[in-house]
Amino acid sequence: MTSTPTAGKAGRRRDPEKDAQILRATLDVLAETDYADVTIELVAARAGAGRHTIYRRWDSKDELILAAIACTDSADLGPDGLPDTGTLRTDFLALLDPNWMGGSERRLRILSSVSAMITRSPRAVDAVTKAIVDPSTAAYRFLIQRAVDRGEYAPPHNLDALAQVIPSMAAYRAFFMQQVVDEEFMLSIIDGVVLAALREPSVANR
Repeated sequence: MTSTPTAGKAGRRRDPEKDAQILRATLDVLAETDYADVTIELVAARAGAGRHTIYRRWDSKDELILAAIACTDSADLGPDGLPDTGTLRTDFLALLDPNWMGGSERRLRILSSVSAMITRSPRAVDAVTKAIVDPSTAAYRFLIQRAVDRGEYAPPHNLDALAQVIPSMAAYRAFFMQQVVDEEFMLSIIDGVVLAALREPSVANR
């Protein structure tokens, strides 16, 4: 991804509320226009901030977009913020947010812009993975391991691979198939793939 020189980044105190305002504005602009037409100036105008305010925080348009997506997708995916309902399935369901980035049409437009960014810069795939897929994978890994620890399921043969299934399939559907990641799709992966795999006897226990 390209970088724009940033002046005065060091030594300036960040305002979390201003950051959030800029990221919300970025999502609004993404939902209203194509990736190619998104500019720092448009985001700055929507956020009521100067363009230099944004450049002090993010080096490029791509970095700003990734930050906005990551903020909505993994805002509270640390262990302390994850649901603890008593069963893995209801933990998974509690983790779903049907209002993520707004309704399905808005969400699809935003993710289509991210897909365009990936197409323009293949190196962006790694950044998208780190910003979006990896935090979700870590969250699913934690939930599965906790369910195993409490005796709900036997240890899976490959916990790391199983934890990647839901976020990886969601990312593939959104970014490459450009289809909505809705509740029906997520339930089909949760019930038909992840929980089904956990119910199968582990290879190690056969």
